[in-house]
Amino acid sequence: MTVKESTMPAPAARSLPVAFTAGAVVGTLGGMIGLGGAEFRLPLLIGLFGFAALSAVILNKAMSLIVVLVALPARLAAVPLAELAAHWTVAVNLLAGSLLGAWAGASWAVRMRTATLYKVLGALMVLMAAALVLTHTTAVGSLALPGPPLAVTGVVAGFGIGVVAAIMGVAGGELLIPTIVLLYAVDIKAAGSLSLVVSLPTMLVAFARYSRDGSFAVLGANLRFTVIMIAGSVAGALLGGLLLGVVPDLVLIPALAVVLVISAVKMARHARD
Repeated sequence: MTVKESTMPAPAARSLPVAFTAGAVVGTLGGMIGLGGAEFRLPLLIGLFGFAALSAVILNKAMSLIVVLVALPARLAAVPLAELAAHWTVAVNLLAGSLLGAWAGASWAVRMRTATLYKVLGALMVLMAAALVLTHTTAVGSLALPGPPLAVTGVVAGFGIGVVAAIMGVAGGELLIPTIVLLYAVDIKAAGSLSLVVSLPTMLVAFARYSRDGSFAVLGANLRFTVIMIAGSVAGALLGGLLLGVVPDLVLIPALAVVLVISAVKMARHARD
């Protein structure tokens, strides 16, 4: 992909109301399940607004970063800082892997052929759909691993999550939260806040890596579009938080998983095209 191709305005980019509405829908869906919703925004950036794969990932990463920055103070208000500080070793353990994973994932993404990146994104959307269903329909226990094996597993898990988050341009909460519960036996509420603590520096590393590539110029070329969609995402997230529990998980989660699978199929079609 050339720099010129990656910075071309998307076909729907001039429709700022559409950008705001799309962001609001994504934010609402994410808020209703306690996540940022970036995995749902990525297919919209590609399918609705016509951005190429890498450009969409970079835009999604920028938007996800702002949404996490906005969400973090609210989460800290819900879960006291002292409670999070008690789990500082969890954050350090995961960050030891996720920071490296974020740099590696972003490096791989900028080097991939566009068709290959579409295929990878499609596969990761299926992974996200599976994680979404498993997290919300099954009780996640703890592996109760001893010290050294737990530390190694945490680094490996963090690396994998960092790679996925960087390639998709998401915060990674869909994978981080169940990982924190499973490995470290942290309750789900504290795990949600810890996931943001891990996500933020991980996203900054991926963002820094993307900034070294020519395709990063897509952000400046579509700045108004990005700001408007971020505003919609934040507004939607607030609304989604208010609607939390209104739609039963047994209805909402399978529906969202189907949306991700359909998006994955469309990614595969993009790869063929």
